[in-house]
Amino acid sequence: MWGMLERALNYSFMKAWFTIFLGLVVCLSIETSLHGQTISKEELIFLTSEWKGERFQDGRPKISDALLERAKHIMIDDAWTVLKNEGYLNQYEGGWKTVNTQSMTGRAVTAMYLPSRPDVEKNIKERGAKQGRKGNTNAWPIDVLTKGDLYVADAFGKIGGGPIMGATLANSIFSKSGNGVVFDGACRDLQEITNLKGFNAFVRDFHPSFTEQMVLMGLNSPIRIGNAIVLPGDLVIATIEGVLFVPAHLAEQVVSTSEFVIRKDQFGFEMVRTNKYSTGEIDSEWTDEIKTEFLKWLEKHPELGKMTRAELDKVMSKRTW
Repeated sequence: MWGMLERALNYSFMKAWFTIFLGLVVCLSIETSLHGQTISKEELIFLTSEWKGERFQDGRPKISDALLERAKHIMIDDAWTVLKNEGYLNQYEGGWKTVNTQSMTGRAVTAMYLPSRPDVEKNIKERGAKQGRKGNTNAWPIDVLTKGDLYVADAFGKIGGGPIMGATLANSIFSKSGNGVVFDGACRDLQEITNLKGFNAFVRDFHPSFTEQMVLMGLNSPIRIGNAIVLPGDLVIATIEGVLFVPAHLAEQVVSTSEFVIRKDQFGFEMVRTNKYSTGEIDSEWTDEIKTEFLKWLEKHPELGKMTRAELDKVMSKRTW
């Protein structure tokens, strides 16, 4: 009798453990299918460990919408200088063709493409089909976009047979993100895309061909855009001058300092025009007298925001003016 009871208990115990084990396997399978070509959440958090703020579910830093809006009004030259002073020298890339002159800011969603080879592309597409992904791999990054994102792709500069976006995908990208794209490669359908109000594309060139011999090899992984390194969640500032990729943990500092430079320039213009100070005095390290004069001037321009002497000293300690 005791033996039968013991066997029954052992059976129930083993059945429970098997159920738990099976659940873990299913969870791991789901986790893998959700991420596909992406790096793991743990790896992304490791690479962006300086970021201490909110994150998306996949680990991507989530810069606030308010900061994205503020970033629209700063000068890219000023933002670049802040990064340079912090030792970040590989964050800018120029030499783009664009749909229009509209500037863009957003959180980077990254994609890396490579020249295709039959076995690799077959495996990736078969796995993608099991995950519920449809179409060619150049459509997959669009599925993860949210409002405020900016799609950044390393398409290894390919032009002929290299467009990874046409008018249909452009409309889908804009509807999901409210933003455009930055491609180290090409896109097609320029005439149609021009009619998409609010959308811009920074590309190496436009070409009437379509995607050939290319396959998606990385989604929300670190990528290279020309001479710049881009991580998922970076603040992207795209202007007619070029594109700057700001590490998420420096975004607030870059925007705040750049906002100050705009105030400083407006103050300087007025002081020079009225002969209060000379150009040499304004462009050199400020004296206590000029700092005091600046704070008084700022009080007369509340639309530019407030600033204490401590805040002024701190922002100017990073650079002489």
